Amino acid sequence: MAGIASATYYISAYLERPKFVRYPAFGISMPVNFAIHGIDVSRYQDNIDWKAVSSMQDKEVKIGFAFIKATEGLDRVDGRFRQNWFKAKQTSLPRGAYHFFISSKSGKAQAENFIETVALKKGDLPPVLDIETANGASVSDIQQRAKDWLERIESHYKIRPIIYTNVDFYKNFLKEKFDDYPLWVAHYYVKDKPAINRNWTFWQHNEKGRVNGVDAYVDFNVFNGDSTDFRRMLLQ
Repeated sequence: MAGIASATYYISAYLERPKFVRYPAFGISMPVNFAIHGIDVSRYQDNIDWKAVSSMQDKEVKIGFAFIKATEGLDRVDGRFRQNWFKAKQTSLPRGAYHFFISSKSGKAQAENFIETVALKKGDLPPVLDIETANGASVSDIQQRAKDWLERIESHYKIRPIIYTNVDFYKNFLKEKFDDYPLWVAHYYVKDKPAINRNWTFWQHNEKGRVNGVDAYVDFNVFNGDSTDFRRMLLQ
């Protein structure tokens, strides 16, 4: 989208070991060293009451952002994307859209699927490349196709995308080739920070949380920074 300035990522250093506390209303333990907590959803969460999501609070913890699945592969659009995208915006909850990447397919073509589907606005989070399966592709092909997607998306939206993946996939397939991109890393049920030797921006730490307005398990995430850092990430 023309006119959106590139973002600079200022990530605070959270060096102390996360302290996990159980929050009964959310049904899970969460690392309380982090101030900003969020969820990610797709059609698997079915119909979501976004007002209930945004107003829920247990002690000091509220939902501070939501990543929403938009597209997959060359031509698929998540069946709940448009509804979730619109209704999340109505609640003023910061939202982000992600693309589930098929590593055996063209990165450029997959980027066009996302661009045709997602219109970003001021206050939205950067686009996300969800890459977690090899689909039989070689390391070099995966890296080239991922690079094609990332570069096309950055050129279009004028902001650097986020990469979502798990610890093992990053180590085995992406390595140091993508260390300049903000990382959203999945590493569940560890009572410490994610086991990855690079900076990370979001941490998906649990896949079985509960939130008012959602009749299904929900993935929970934390942002690695304070409220000022978070605002700097959003599209201006």
